[in-house]
This record gives sequence, structure tokens and C-alpha cells, in this order.
Amino acid sequence: MLDVAALDAFYGKQQVLRGLTLNVNAGEVVALIGPNAAGKSTTLRVMAGLKKPTTGRIILAGQTIGALPTAERVARGLVLVPEGRQIFPRFTVEENLLMGAYARRDRDQSRSDMERVFAMFPRLRERREQKAGSMSGGEQQMLAIGRGLMSKPSLMLLDEPTLGLAPIIIDELSDTIRALATSGVTILLAEQNAAMALGCAHRAYVLESGRIVLQGQAAALANAPEVKQMYLGG
Repeated sequence: MLDVAALDAFYGKQQVLRGLTLNVNAGEVVALIGPNAAGKSTTLRVMAGLKKPTTGRIILAGQTIGALPTAERVARGLVLVPEGRQIFPRFTVEENLLMGAYARRDRDQSRSDMERVFAMFPRLRERREQKAGSMSGGEQQMLAIGRGLMSKPSLMLLDEPTLGLAPIIIDELSDTIRALATSGVTILLAEQNAAMALGCAHRAYVLESGRIVLQGQAAALANAPEVKQMYLGG
């Protein structure tokens, strides 16, 4: 579904991505793990069209999308749920969800899609008239994912979704990611919480200083000595 090859990206004179190459197959959950400042968020921003690479190519469903603006990538099914959630705090839950459907041509179906989001996240239904900024961090993360789902994605990019969340909420989020994959949404998960990410994913890449240094089946990487030592406290 997604093929990324030889991506280089800079912030000013600082190179952040160095020949990054990865792929995500339809129906997979693929984890991108690594330390802070490894380039995980930059990778997702480049794929979403929010950051321009200096070299490399991005192919989605067989078509090159590197020159397309973000809105067109969303229309083609690629949606980013950003780090820090970035909800609209003064909007209600329902208004935030409707914002996720702004680029759709079939907005008349947005209400039925909202019901599907509420079925996945019952707490959002309970708080549909509540201002988003008054909710807990976990509820806001549910809302950010729900807003992404309102765009009807085939591929969802999740950027550090566990940031600042309590362990019990992280467990719920893990279940949500698995449920999304079962429902047909392909996921690329960039996450500093390696244990959570490897527990959710089919495959994983380890990113350090903008380079992929390890890749493989998630279960195998979780048992690799270097991954255990660096990321799992082993």
C-alpha cells in the first residue's frame, strides 16, 4: 500500500532523515520505533505532505504522491493523527469530528460515520456536546483518532499516540489500534513506547538518527537483544 524510498529531509542545515526506506502492506500495523529526535515524527510529516523531503519518493497504492498537497493525500486515503493530538479545544466533540470530514465529497454520510466512531469510542458519544479542551488526555486522543477516521482513511499515520497517557489508557489504545486494523484500516505507528508499539504491530522498523537500523517481524524484534537493551529495559 505504501512504499517509501531513499528519503532525505533537513531542518535548515541539519539532516533529519537519511535515505529512509520502508513499506507498509495493506492490512498491517507497522511500528516505527526509536529514541526521541530519531526522526519518527518527521517521517510521518513527510508522508502526510507537511514537510518536503530533499530526495526520495513516496508511493501510495501504486501512485507517486510526493508532489501532492496534504489535502489531496487525505482525499486519497492517507491521514495523519498528529503528535500532541491537536484537537480544537473550544469546539465540541461533535464539531471536532465533523472537521475530520471537511474534505470529503460525501459529507451527507458523515453522520452515519460519526455513529461508527461513537460505537468504537462510547465515551465520545457521552461527551458529544462537551468542549474538547475540557476532556482528559486519553479522551482527547480518542477524539483525535476519531477525527482521523471521519476522513475515511485506508492508511492512518499515528504519531506518538501514547504521549502523556496513563498505563491503563495506553492498554485501551493498544486494543483500539488492533481493532482498527481488523476493521480494514492500515496503520503506521510512530511510537517511543517500544513495548506498546511492538505489542500492536505485525512488523517494525527501528529508526536512529534518521536511518533505519533494524527491521523485521515485531515479535522477533521484541526478543532481539539490542532492542531489549535499548528500548525495553532488558
